Amino acid sequence: MIVDDGRLTPTDQGEAQRGAGIGPTTPSGERPSIEQPPAVRRRPSVLVMVGGLAVVAVTVLVFALINRPSRSTAVEMPPAVDGPTAVHVGDARQGAPVIAPRPVTGEDLARLPQATTFGVTPGAPRDPAPAQMPVGRVAHPTVAVAAFAGPGDAPIAAVPAHQPIGIAPNQVLSDTWLPILQERPGWALVALPSRPNGSVGWLYIDDPAITVAATPSVITVDRARFELTLTTEGSEPRRWTIGVGKPGSATPGGRTFLLAAISDTNPTFSPIVLPLGSHSDTYENYGGGPGTVGVHTWPSADVYGKASSDGCVRVPPEALQVLAEVPLGTAVLIK
Repeated sequence: MIVDDGRLTPTDQGEAQRGAGIGPTTPSGERPSIEQPPAVRRRPSVLVMVGGLAVVAVTVLVFALINRPSRSTAVEMPPAVDGPTAVHVGDARQGAPVIAPRPVTGEDLARLPQATTFGVTPGAPRDPAPAQMPVGRVAHPTVAVAAFAGPGDAPIAAVPAHQPIGIAPNQVLSDTWLPILQERPGWALVALPSRPNGSVGWLYIDDPAITVAATPSVITVDRARFELTLTTEGSEPRRWTIGVGKPGSATPGGRTFLLAAISDTNPTFSPIVLPLGSHSDTYENYGGGPGTVGVHTWPSADVYGKASSDGCVRVPPEALQVLAEVPLGTAVLIK
C-alpha cells in the first residue's frame, strides 16, 4: 500500500548439513512441500529456507510466498509489482552532474554473473561500511539491469527483477528489493544477495526501470547479546531475545537485508521463514540450496539467548509475526 509520507510500511508478506543434499529436513525429520500461493499479501517474497537450524537452503520444501504491501507517497507501484512502494529520486540531485552509465547490451547482461541468492559475483566491490546504518531506502528493478563497480565504471553483475526461490520444478520468483547503502547523483550503492557476503554494486537509478522507495524500519541483530531490535520511525523500538549461530557456524556479520518472506504450508518448525541476502560462511551448500541465512522461529524456547543454530537467526513466534510484516529490502545490521 502507499503512504502519504512516501515511506514504506509493513503489510502482509532449517538448517543444513555440510555439502549438497536433496533437501533439508525439519526437526521431525520430515520434508514439507512447497507451493506458490496466490498474491494475497503485498510484499514480494520467497525463498526456501532450510529445515533444521539456521541456514536457509533453497530446496523443494513446500512454502507459500508472502507478498507484503508497501507504502510511498510519490508514485504508486505498478499493479504487477508487489513490495515496497515506488519513488523515483533523480530529481533530488539539485543540479549536480550525473555520470552516465556505460552501455550494456542484452548480450552483455546475459554474460554477467547473476546477483541472486544462487549467484556468485566475484567482481563486485565489498561493502565499504559494513557496520554503518543504511540510508533507509530500497531499490527495485522492474527489468533485469546491470550493477556497476562504480558510477560510470564497468558492469559487474546482472540484477534480475525477480529472485529465484526454491529448486526446480518447485521454484518460484520473488520481486527483487535491495537496500540502498549510499547515494550519488543518479546512482545508488546497493547490497547484493549473491556470494561472497558483503557484495555491493552501483545501480543507475535515473533509469526509469528502477523504482526507489523509502522504508521506515531497520533490523539490528546483536550476536553478543542475543538480541534482535526492530526500529521503526514513529514507534518505540521492539526487542527480542534470540538464538544465533554456534561456534564454527556463526551467523555472518555486516549489512544484509530481508530478501523474501515465505510461509510453510505444512509447518513443522516455523510457519514463516524470512531469507536474508547473506550466506553461511561455513556451508557452501545446505540441503541442496546455496546456504542462504534466514530468520525463523523454533519449536522449543530453549534455543533463545544462546548460540544454538547453524547460522540462522532464531526468533520467538511473536517476533516472527512482527518481522513478517516489515517491507522486503529492509536493511538488517548484524553486529
